Amino acid sequence: MQQKIISISNGVARMPEWRMARPVNFELLDGEHIAIVGPNGGGKSMLVDIIIGRHPLLMCDPKYDFRPSTKEMAADNIRYVTFRDSYGDYDSTYYLQQRWNQQEIDENTPRVGELLERAYNTYGNDSLERREHQRHLYQIFQLESLLDKHVILLSSGELRKFQLAKTLLAEPRVLIIDNPFIGLDTETRIQLNELLTTIASEGYLQIITILSKVSDIPPFITHVVEVSDMIVSSKTTLANFMTDRMSLPEHVLSDNAAKAITDLPYRDNDYNADVVVDMKAVSIRYGRRVILDGLDWTVANGERWALGGQNGSGKSTLLSLICADNPQGYACDITLFGYARGSGESIWDIKRHIGYVSPEMHRAYRKNLPAIQIVASGLNDSVGLYVKPKATDYDVCQWWMDIFGIRELADRPFLKLSSGEQRLVLLARAFVKDPELLILDEPLHGLDERNGQLVKDIINAFCRRKNKTMIMVTHYEEELPTCIDHKKTLIRHI
Repeated sequence: MQQKIISISNGVARMPEWRMARPVNFELLDGEHIAIVGPNGGGKSMLVDIIIGRHPLLMCDPKYDFRPSTKEMAADNIRYVTFRDSYGDYDSTYYLQQRWNQQEIDENTPRVGELLERAYNTYGNDSLERREHQRHLYQIFQLESLLDKHVILLSSGELRKFQLAKTLLAEPRVLIIDNPFIGLDTETRIQLNELLTTIASEGYLQIITILSKVSDIPPFITHVVEVSDMIVSSKTTLANFMTDRMSLPEHVLSDNAAKAITDLPYRDNDYNADVVVDMKAVSIRYGRRVILDGLDWTVANGERWALGGQNGSGKSTLLSLICADNPQGYACDITLFGYARGSGESIWDIKRHIGYVSPEMHRAYRKNLPAIQIVASGLNDSVGLYVKPKATDYDVCQWWMDIFGIRELADRPFLKLSSGEQRLVLLARAFVKDPELLILDEPLHGLDERNGQLVKDIINAFCRRKNKTMIMVTHYEEELPTCIDHKKTLIRHI
């Protein structure tokens, strides 16, 4: 009889607010690697919480058999890496601009190497075999060059590699990873896939992946469990699941909604810049690290740029200069919306033209306000709501939430939403003030295929309007909307 690593039979959570729509049945058998898939807010994370025992069940706790592991506790055998956990629990005071203000980092803040070594010492005794495993992880994730870097300064992709390596140092029996490929460039996704495939083939580790995009299912996955509308479907083989899949329509946004976006009235302001961004020989360094070196870039009004490059090549740093979040911008030859940086304009003079969303913003937004208030904060470019919106402002917020398909989330606390739902709320926040410049850094992070297509449709409709410029970062070519007409690729400096 095949060993049942994890088994749940007719599980019902004790707390009514955490219950699935139907009792949960789930099995992870020896040799299986499972992908849990489904739409944003469909219940994927709740299923994982039930699997790991975070949500106790009525008279039916999960049954575990972690052999050949000799560790007794489930917590020692199951490691769960979530998208938010990749930022760590040591930066709870993180704020949006902190990554660009190295001088404000406390001297006691640990570096990547220190945290990885601490994890190594926590998870087991020192041995030649474990040291070889550690070196292998450092090599495959290209962590050697990051070991002396503060974690808070890592790019989103670098953060993901760091957290996965730290987790694998524990040598768990079951590894649960939430959207493991988010934030990783193509090369690193291939490396991660190869690493996980190698580990899966060795037989000592069972892998469960939580994926928003079915296209991200790695080749080593043997079975799929779909979770939708708070219902856990029966486990099926990967081959059967892919055969039965429905194709996504070419467009998700309705024609009426697209027309409503293009027909929106324009803001009454003095915006008349022919050139939105003009950078000349811009260089950014942190100590000995060269991030940008003599960069020239001009973005004209009405252009839609795709900004690419490997993790750590400086994409987010470049965007921080445009958003006036990086203090080094004052020492550079940068003109934004016709104004040279340092010529007397305030940060808010710049930000009032910009709608912005990024992994850094998602990371910094720890305000547990109702979702509609998060959207409303975009009207004043604040992290949190410090100016009471007018009733007409809330009407605009509700309109954009309806466009993004999240109107029913308006009164839900932001931190109670799934990661994908949070991203949709932050996207609505970026559009709510009808900005002249959209800066979208990995805007489709954590979104399922349908919501990803919806966001692309919204971007295309919005960019058909006059005086609308966009810069978008993504590591997935297929995520780029059709309105893209310019591309720029940054090179990582070693």
